[in-house]
Amino acid sequence: MTRKRILSGMQPSGKLHLGNYFGALKNWVSLQDEFECYFFIADWHALSSLYEDPHRIKEYSFEVAVDWLSAGLDPGKSTMFVQSEIPEHAELHLILSMVVPVPWLERNPTYKEKRDEIKNVDMSSYGFLGYPVLQTADIVLYRADYVPVGIDQAPHLELSREIVRRFNKLYKKKVFIEPGAKISDIPKLSGVDGRKMSKTYNNAIFLSDSENEISKKVQSMLTDPARARREDAGDPDVCNLYPFHKIYSPKAMQDEINSACRTAKIGCGDCKKMLSQTMLEGMRPMMEKRQEILTRPDEVKEILREGTLKAHAVAKSTLEQAKQAMKLK
Repeated sequence: MTRKRILSGMQPSGKLHLGNYFGALKNWVSLQDEFECYFFIADWHALSSLYEDPHRIKEYSFEVAVDWLSAGLDPGKSTMFVQSEIPEHAELHLILSMVVPVPWLERNPTYKEKRDEIKNVDMSSYGFLGYPVLQTADIVLYRADYVPVGIDQAPHLELSREIVRRFNKLYKKKVFIEPGAKISDIPKLSGVDGRKMSKTYNNAIFLSDSENEISKKVQSMLTDPARARREDAGDPDVCNLYPFHKIYSPKAMQDEINSACRTAKIGCGDCKKMLSQTMLEGMRPMMEKRQEILTRPDEVKEILREGTLKAHAVAKSTLEQAKQAMKLK
């Protein structure tokens, strides 16, 4: 039986962090045995925020590939490729942009959120407004059945579905598949300052951080703001540390911390030391694998080259079908 196809990507706009890992990458790894998986490095999308300093995109693209492999993506199970190496993405983006009404793009909630979040870059570009059209081209070129997303991101995929319906109706042929959302549970992790973990906020724990850097960041984490003194009782449910304990610490330790924090039997410093230890234990296998992969950079590049060749054949075929439906061929 033919397996259903998954498609997703990540922007190489900086180093990957724990939010990226638990928000997407960990789930991708778990999907490899059940689905035919295509994962791409979205370097053209990264231009929306790095257009003033694009030379870093190539460096970040390599780093993203290393993180993917160290996290468990297997080139024998998944096709990994680079978006900009496949010109069909840009060509289909151009075609789709001719049929997408501007109000569809202006109502996109992510457009407003990111424009407000990113203050150090002018995000009022045509490319940023139209990124959902490029995103749709990315998905439909590979006739993806599903796109893995968190429950809060599912509405964003509906715009791609609308674009597909409009194209298929205009040209009276079901060229593209309406992509479905493959919902995954994503733990809510904040950065060290309590805000959303983000490269932009400089509050992230990166997959490439050293053990010393991770320990320092854990020690600087914001805790329960109501716990001003050591003898004050705390509330783990509002503390920035506890979600990480739920991921990295044994259940018995979680229960101990929950009880001891509420009765002030342990302080925030004690809690941070325990988290630092269990987090490092949990991250160490990936960190060691990452260092080993970095000794073989040519193999990483070859994996991306082979994946790009395979993906290109699929994309080329789909674009040909779209042009035939439009009678451009």
